[in-house]
Amino acid sequence: MAKRGAELRKHILWAAKDVFLEMGFERASMDVVAARAETSKRSVYAHFESKDNLFLSVVDLVRELYLERLGTPADYAEDPTEATVLYCGRLLQMLLWTPTVRTCRLGISEAAHLPQAAAGYYDAVFDAAHDRLAAFLTDRLALSPETAATATRDLIAHTVHPPFTRALFGVDPSRDTPPDIAALPTHVDLPLLRTAVTTHLPTQTANDQAPPGA
Repeated sequence: MAKRGAELRKHILWAAKDVFLEMGFERASMDVVAARAETSKRSVYAHFESKDNLFLSVVDLVRELYLERLGTPADYAEDPTEATVLYCGRLLQMLLWTPTVRTCRLGISEAAHLPQAAAGYYDAVFDAAHDRLAAFLTDRLALSPETAATATRDLIAHTVHPPFTRALFGVDPSRDTPPDIAALPTHVDLPLLRTAVTTHLPTQTANDQAPPGA
């Protein structure tokens, strides 16, 4: 049975995601997307009025998938420190996956043309990921939002950014193997992450930091 309506739109989006990643924005065309989705170009345009609009919709799809796979620190462990370690490890594992690196490069290359697309992906990869960890630290360690935000920036900077930046610039290879969470211990140096998290995770709660009599 031929796909219609919302089902066809989603099918086109998934096909377009692969086309953009393989060919880049400039070389990709609505004809290629239609052929990959095994539908007509007219159907593609019926759901997406332009290639720009299609690309923005693909970014929204990728953002949704990325954040769903990442989850929150509370999904990983009961102990706050271990949850932080595993969350940072999962974030790094996903960032080092070849499709993620390619998507980041694609967003950077089109930032001048479609800044909202680059901003949307940046929000998923960095801002939303930071916000989730900061909210977790605020809740589980009773840190003030400001302290939690600062701690999050330090933690991500020391555990995630160096290897991801090297992969982004092609200094180190990215990983073709899908980021299965069960493979996290083999994809990421968790002992090294534990050392970094232990060093940079605040140990004092907001109450501990308050002056006597406050």
